[in-house]
Amino acid sequence: MSSATAQTWPENDGGINLRLRFRNWRRSRPFWGGLLAMIAGVPILYFPYAELNLAGMTVSMATTAGAGSLIIGILMMCLGLTAWFQPLVRIFCGVATTLLALISIPVSNLGGFGFGLILGLMAGGLLMAWAPLKPVTAVEEAPAAEPATADFTAEAPVETTQPLLPAQQTPADAADNAAPAADPGEQR
Repeated sequence: MSSATAQTWPENDGGINLRLRFRNWRRSRPFWGGLLAMIAGVPILYFPYAELNLAGMTVSMATTAGAGSLIIGILMMCLGLTAWFQPLVRIFCGVATTLLALISIPVSNLGGFGFGLILGLMAGGLLMAWAPLKPVTAVEEAPAAEPATADFTAEAPVETTQPLLPAQQTPADAADNAAPAADPGEQR
C-alpha cells in the first residue's frame, strides 16, 4: 500500500484523526530533542533545592549556586519548547542546550547528578542533527521521443507468437480462441 492507494480517514473517527495530526506535527519538528531538553532541565533545576529526609534527619542540597541552577534549568526547558515551536532555530537550541548541560557540571551538583547532564548532551545532539524532510516532488516526465530522421526509421513492434494468458485476453479474444462446443446431435 502506498500513500496514493491509502484510504482517507473520516472526519469523525473517534480520536484517530487527533493521533494522526499529532504524529504529523511531531514528525515536522525536532520533537525528541526538545522533549529531552525539557526533561534534562528538571533534575538540574530540582536537586539544588531538594530536601531529603533520612530517619528523621533533613538533608538539604541547597548550594550557593541555586540561582544558577534555576536559570540553567529554566533555559533548558525554554530551549526545548523553542525547538518544538520554531524548528528553524534548532541549531542554536542544540548548541545552547549542549553548553548549558556542560555548564551545569560545576554549577548544579554535577549536572543534576549526571541525569540532567547526560539528557542535555543527548538533547543537544538530537537538536543539531535533526533536519526537515524534503518535500516530495512530482515524478519528472520522460523526455519526449525524437522524431524519426532519414538515417533512422521507426519500426513497428514485432508481434509475439506466445499465446496470451487468460488474464491478458479480452473477452472477444477468449471467445475466438475457445474450443468449439460439441454439437448435441453429434454421436460418438
